[in-house]
Order: sequence, then structure tokens, then C-alpha cells
Amino acid sequence: MTTAWYLRQAGCEVTVLERHATAAEETSFANAGQVSPGYAAPWAAPGVPLKALKWLATPHAPLHIQPDGSGFQLRWIAAMLANCVPEAYARNKGRMVALAEYSRDQLRTLRTSVDLHYQERSLGTLQLLRTEAQMAAARRDAAILADLGVPHEVLDMDELETVEPALEPVAHKLVGGLRLPNDETGDCHLFTRRLEQLAREAGVEFRYLVEVTRLGKRNGRIDFVELDDGEALHPDVVVLACGSFSRHLALPLGLSLPVYPVKGYSLTIPLTNPDAAPRSTVLDETYKVALTRFDDRLRVGGMAELMGYDHSLDPRRVETLKMVASDLFPLAGDVEAGKPWSGLRPMTPDGTPLVCGTGIGNLYLNTGHGTLGWTMACGSAKVLTDLILGRAPEVDASGLALTRYGRRAQNADHVTDEAAVA
Repeated sequence: MTTAWYLRQAGCEVTVLERHATAAEETSFANAGQVSPGYAAPWAAPGVPLKALKWLATPHAPLHIQPDGSGFQLRWIAAMLANCVPEAYARNKGRMVALAEYSRDQLRTLRTSVDLHYQERSLGTLQLLRTEAQMAAARRDAAILADLGVPHEVLDMDELETVEPALEPVAHKLVGGLRLPNDETGDCHLFTRRLEQLAREAGVEFRYLVEVTRLGKRNGRIDFVELDDGEALHPDVVVLACGSFSRHLALPLGLSLPVYPVKGYSLTIPLTNPDAAPRSTVLDETYKVALTRFDDRLRVGGMAELMGYDHSLDPRRVETLKMVASDLFPLAGDVEAGKPWSGLRPMTPDGTPLVCGTGIGNLYLNTGHGTLGWTMACGSAKVLTDLILGRAPEVDASGLALTRYGRRAQNADHVTDEAAVA
């Protein structure tokens, strides 16, 4: 949606092709509601392999891996593990934070320029730490944030209540926190639907309930876009922004996009005692769960499952979300009345998205944002618009290119197991 908006604002004629009946029916539907550039970091981090092994025996583990029968899943996991070293982590985090900070600034500009509202709050995010080991890791992250010029505060247990007063009854369970005061929150579904209205008024054409079945290539360019009813469109430029499903359309073109669907869960809880709920977003580092305050709801989101294109709701994951909500904010809302949901996050092994051209003359990518899709949405769309129009982006886009994955990503002839994950 942001890609369509910025391209249209730059004077392009834009048509959006969407298989659902309305906007924001995939991963934007009920995500954690964060715009968190300060918390932008790759999941591939030092110590994660050891943590993953320990999580295998933990009832409320934030990570679950189930073989999907594809070699791609194994290659993706191997590539992620290769990025779990300090040098790669620092490089990837630097790229992600730079894009996320730029994106947050673009979002603020957009919000004020068109009077766009979506139950937004600008009260920062607070990462809650339950152990001294987590506190030490947060201080290391704080050092990276300082190098990047990102405002932050490392808080001890007594200081948490000044930021989130509702934590007072459970402060004894925590040792401290890392606060990112410039982060924001809001309802991503509402944002996307309202931006669609504005984009439509600006002249963007939306075609719903149509599915792209094939991108036809000729002379090094996309010659046509084939739809499920047999119609063929002949655009000047094609932007592939299909989240976790971008890979399927790219494979026949010889592009092996390293984007895997990482399933996440959320629970939307009606508030019964707003004073007992968080003011903004808190992140439970132990369970990798975020709790975000909307006007009259609490959105609890998290977990990561690597099991292919599976949308099913595992009741054990939903129970984890209920447990965390009840543990931190026991009087805030009716947990049992919460609405569960699951969605697929399009994630790259190094955590950095693909916002770039492809080597196919008129085909561009805007995908692979993982858990930071909304955080990076406006910035990614602005960068991509500049690239398409031949302008220099306002942030360094070199680290967002597909070429960082080498020749293998641009030659899909070796791939024979995609049907297993489709």
C-alpha cells in the first residue's frame, strides 16, 4: 500500500493487484502494532543457536521448527545460522536501523501531510528484561544504538514503573528494561485501510479478487502479467510486494528470493481496566512477545514457527500469549475473550529486507521485512520509488539489494523442491 502511495505521489500511474477482497487481509491484519526502529534487529544474533536448542524443551518457547519437506527451508536456516556472528549482526542491525529510522520519519511526514490517524501513540517501546543475562545483552545492544545515534534508555527495576505504571504490581519479576522513546504504535490494519482510501482518491487503481498466475519475461524485461482469468497486463514497471508469496512468482523468472514464511501469532484482548494496561508497547524478552495498547484493546503478538505456508492456530501458542498477558498485566482485560490470529512474516536469513531492482530490467522487489514490515513500510516505499525513477535514495540502499546473496539468488535453475512449501 505504501509503495502504491509513494509512486502515485511521484506522478506514476499505479494499479494494485490483490487476491483478497479488501486491503490488509494478510500479515497487516492483526500484527503487533509496532513502529519500532529502535528495536530493529535481526533474529540472526550471537547466542541464538544455543537458545534455540534450549527452547526445544521449553513449553512456552518463542521458536518452533517443523520440517516442511523442502530443501529451501534447510538452506534458509543454514543461511540464518551463518549470520549469527557478531560481525554479521552488527552489519545487519546497522542496515535495518538506518532504514527503520528513515521510515519512521517518513511515516510522521505522511501522517501530518494528509491527516492520517490509526489509533497511533508516540510513547516509545519498552523491552522488559527478566534476567541479568538479558540485561547484559541489552547493554550491548545499547552500545550499538549509541553508535547509530538512536536515543535509548537502560532502566533498572525501579525506573520501569515511571514509564509503565501498570507494571508496579509485577515489578519484582523484572530486573530492568531497554526503552526506545522514539518508537511508535498503532493499528496497522486501520492504517493500511485508511491509506488505501487516500490512495484511491489520489488516483491509484485497485483490482481486488484477482490473482497473478505468471510474470512473462522477454528480452530481459517483464513483458506481461498474467491473471487467473486469462487477462494479460503490459505494465512499464512491476513491483513484487507479495510478502512471503513473492518467492513463488519470482522462481520461474530465475530468481530464488531468500524469503521464508515465519508464522507469528496474535491475540486481541478487550480492555476492561485501561489503567491496568500498558500505555504503549512492552516487549517481553524472555518469550519474545509484544503487548501493544490500542484505544480499547490490547494486542499481544509474537512467536515464530518455521513450518512452511501454514496458517493454522496452534492452541499452545495462543496459551503462551494468554500467559504473558496475564503475567504482566493481569487486571487489564478479558484474556479469555481475546481473538486469536496467525500470519506469515516474509523473512530473509539476515533480517534485512529486499528493496531493490532484480537484474530484470523493469522488475523491482519490496519484500522480506520479517517482523518489521510496518516499521519499514514508508521508508522502503520511498527508497523504491527513488530507485524506480532513477533518483538517489536519501538513505544507503546498497545493503537492501538481492545481490548480497550472490549468484545463487539470481539463478533458480537448481531449485526443484518448491512444491513442498507452496
